[in-house]
Amino acid sequence: MSDIALSIPQARAARPRSATRVLRIVQTVSIFVIALVIVSPLLLLLVASLKDDRFQILADMGSFRAFWVSNPTLSNYAEVGHLSGELAFGRYLINSLIILITTVCCGLIVNSMAGFVLAWGSLRGRAVILSVVIALYVIPQESIIMPLVIMVSRAGMSDTFAVQIVPWVASPLYIFLFYQFFTQLPKELLEAAEMDGASFFRAYRSIFLPLSLPALATVSILMGIETWNQYLWPILVTQTDYARPIAVAIATFFGQDSIYWDRAMAASVLMMIPILGLYLAFQRWFVSSFIGSAVKG
Repeated sequence: MSDIALSIPQARAARPRSATRVLRIVQTVSIFVIALVIVSPLLLLLVASLKDDRFQILADMGSFRAFWVSNPTLSNYAEVGHLSGELAFGRYLINSLIILITTVCCGLIVNSMAGFVLAWGSLRGRAVILSVVIALYVIPQESIIMPLVIMVSRAGMSDTFAVQIVPWVASPLYIFLFYQFFTQLPKELLEAAEMDGASFFRAYRSIFLPLSLPALATVSILMGIETWNQYLWPILVTQTDYARPIAVAIATFFGQDSIYWDRAMAASVLMMIPILGLYLAFQRWFVSSFIGSAVKG
C-alpha cells in the first residue's frame, strides 16, 4: 500500500511536466509556422530575383519550385543598376534617398517641437488643439489628396522634391507620439532648467530631446517606411523622372505588352535594403520604446 501511495504523487507530478512539454512543442511549432508564413514572400522575392528567365518565374509560381533556383545569377541586378526600361534606375534610388532623409530629419524636428509645446508649453487651448490633432489623424489621407494636388500645382511645386516632402513633414500621429512621450517625463526637469535660466527652447533642445531617443527612433522608422513606400502621391504630382521615387520606377517594369518579372523582383530587393538598414540602425531604441509603452500602459 505504501508503494502505491508513493506512486500517486509521482504520477501527479509527471502529468504537469508532460503537459508543459506538449505546450512547449505546440508553441515552438506555432512560432515556426508563423515565421515561415512571414519570411516565405521575402524568400520567394530573393530567389526570383536570381533567376534569369522571367517566363520561368511566372511558371514556377504556385509550386515549391518558386523557392529554388538552379543557376543563380546577378544579371537582373546588373540590368536594373544600369537601366529601368529606358530610364536610369539609379536616379530613382537617389531621389528616394533624398526624399527619405529630408522628410525624416525635418519631420523629427517639427513633430517633436509641436509635441513638446503641447506637453509643457504655456499655450492657451492646448486640450482643444490636441483634440484637433487627434481628429486629423482619423481623416483618411486619400480624402484630402486631391485638394492637396490642386494646392501644390497652384503654388508651382509640381514635379519637384519639395512637393513630396513639405506636405508630409508634419503628421498628427507623430505629434501625438511625441506629446505622449514628453508627458511621461517628469516636469521637474523643465522647472529646474527654467530656474537655471534656460529658455523653453533650450530645455527642449538640451534636456528633453536627448532623453527622447526611443521616440525619435520609433518616429524615424515609421515615417521612413511611410515615405519610402509612397506611390500614389508621386504619381499625381510628378510628370518626369527628375524627382520620382523608386516605387514609381518599379511600376515601369509592368507594361501593357510585357511584364519583366525578373527585373521587378531585383528592383524590389534593392528597394528593401535602405529601409531595412534604417530599421537595423534604430532597432534598439525602437524595441525599447514599444516595451516601455507596453509596461506603462
